[in-house]
Amino acid sequence: MMAGVFPLIATARLMMRPFETDDVDALHLLWTDPGVRKFLWDDRVIPRETAVDVVESSVDGFVNHGFGFWAIRFENDGKLIGFAGLRHFTEDGRANEEVELLYGVTPGLWGKGIAPEAAGAVVRYGFEELRLEKIYAGADPPNTASFRVIEKLGMKFAIKTVVNGLEAVYYVLSRKDYKVHFDLDSKIGVK
Repeated sequence: MMAGVFPLIATARLMMRPFETDDVDALHLLWTDPGVRKFLWDDRVIPRETAVDVVESSVDGFVNHGFGFWAIRFENDGKLIGFAGLRHFTEDGRANEEVELLYGVTPGLWGKGIAPEAAGAVVRYGFEELRLEKIYAGADPPNTASFRVIEKLGMKFAIKTVVNGLEAVYYVLSRKDYKVHFDLDSKIGVK
């Protein structure tokens, strides 16, 4: 099962489809970029096998929970420019029921509104299609750009904690408080 049976998301500028095995090399390249890995992978250069595992986990997430990660592309271009999606939090290697938003964009496109557009579409999907009660998003304290995206989504501070030995700050948005704070002309559905 791939994008043909999983939900596609289209926004004003972006086409987002669930990860496919063909995305592994492009995702690995994105995730090993120094600017991206600094916060996403705690500055570790991940092996290609980790990208394979994330793609496989995403497919499994769509099958079992209705969500995972979407590859982000411009509407008229096939090149992967980022990712956004939902996953269950993990604590000590075990998943719990809380859902976390993750996203990342290629550094050459930072500051162009792609992350909030894609993340906002995923949040909308989570609340409107999946009827989730809450969605969390976190970032390392030095990652001010991620905090700006999180705040644009209307999320509020939830907790400061330590993850893998590093400080992390989490925000949360409940379905009842859900508001999109920017123009998001998204069309969500299976295509």
